[in-house]
Amino acid sequence: MIIDTHTHLYLEEFQPSPQEAVVRAIEAGVEKMIFPNVDLSTIGPMKELHASFPQNTFMAMGLHPTEIKDLWTVDLEKVYEEFVTNKDKYIAIGEIGIDLYWDKTYRQEQMIALRAQFDWAVNNNRPVIIHCREGLDEILEVLDAMPQKPAGVFHSFGGTVDDVEQIRRRGDFYFGINGIVTFKNSKLREVLPTIGIDRILLETDAPYLAPVPHRGKRNESAYIIHTAAHIAQCLSLTTEQIAQSTSNNAKTLFGI
Repeated sequence: MIIDTHTHLYLEEFQPSPQEAVVRAIEAGVEKMIFPNVDLSTIGPMKELHASFPQNTFMAMGLHPTEIKDLWTVDLEKVYEEFVTNKDKYIAIGEIGIDLYWDKTYRQEQMIALRAQFDWAVNNNRPVIIHCREGLDEILEVLDAMPQKPAGVFHSFGGTVDDVEQIRRRGDFYFGINGIVTFKNSKLREVLPTIGIDRILLETDAPYLAPVPHRGKRNESAYIIHTAAHIAQCLSLTTEQIAQSTSNNAKTLFGI
């Protein structure tokens, strides 16, 4: 069994039949999938797809950092209302974080929103799913200001050995590895031994970042098997060992 700890099969890229992508994943051996939310518009489609596969899918609730804009406080309050109203349906707070790749205008607001959502996680005993794109310093600054830190995963991790060590010093964090590791010029392969098999989570981030041999195409959860096989080769393990270890890690972090 493989667990895809980060997939957005509910997005418009999979319409009108996102259920077909879930079925393909299950047939490929991906028996569990976690859907992190993006913004207010994605809550409905995410919940609808989850309702079709309640035994195979799980949901996380949060506001993506690129959605922190002029009306971010209103959006964040609505996301929080959804979480507290349906708390038993959400196994994590996510996808949250810092993204300064495209625009640094809302840097401070992103940090405030991140701290608020970290607090939700701590107060409700939930792990966090962290999006980090050119924002590690800011995320660590927010974490350092917290008396109690949440456990979680740095999703779509593509950082350095030093990044891994800085993150691990802050607490109980895992690293989501997806198709990036299969890319020809990726240096992530060199970082895997530092992360260690006991801290790796498998993910796709579908519909983005499809692994080789599907690079450039729409990604989906069924393709995670290629990432698992590549990590196995890098760490001189079998694909079965990678599947078992990463799935156990996911069960530990998310309580599934």
